[in-house]
Amino acid sequence: MDAAREDPARFGALYRKYLAQVYNFAVYELGDHHEAEDATERTFLAALAGLTGFEERARPEDGPEASTFRIWLFQIARNVVAERRRGRRRRPEAPLDLATTAPDPADLEAMVVRREAAAAAWRAVDRLTGDRRQAVVLRFVHEMTTAEIAAVLGRSEGAVRVLIHRGLRRVAGELGALDRDRR
Repeated sequence: MDAAREDPARFGALYRKYLAQVYNFAVYELGDHHEAEDATERTFLAALAGLTGFEERARPEDGPEASTFRIWLFQIARNVVAERRRGRRRRPEAPLDLATTAPDPADLEAMVVRREAAAAAWRAVDRLTGDRRQAVVLRFVHEMTTAEIAAVLGRSEGAVRVLIHRGLRRVAGELGALDRDRR
């Protein structure tokens, strides 16, 4: 971290370490790979520009790998994603890749069942409120700790645990209802 702050060319190591995490967060939040690529790029540009103002808050007793950089980076990503969403609401677009998607006929039935189950789960997650959805995604997709999620969302750890618990309970309830309706 200090090396990157002193020499921005060394920022590459931080970029490589967190690129996939930030990109995956953006994909889950925006639902579009192209939008996610742009949001990821904007996140790292903003982080690089603000690196001199970043203040490490991890304590020595937290261990040599502890850092609050990841939290700070995800806070930037969250803001960038929110800005992209606001822009989308102002100028809605239809994604071009939907027109070219065709199913693989080799195992169509199994693929449909898998996609349907996964789509139902993600639709249920998408119906969660903003912070509840983000808490679930950060916990189970990005494997963040409760403390890290609390810092990203600006909430207490207890509030994050409640968000995750209620989010999972809601998703499970929707999936259970859907399963009962199919029978």
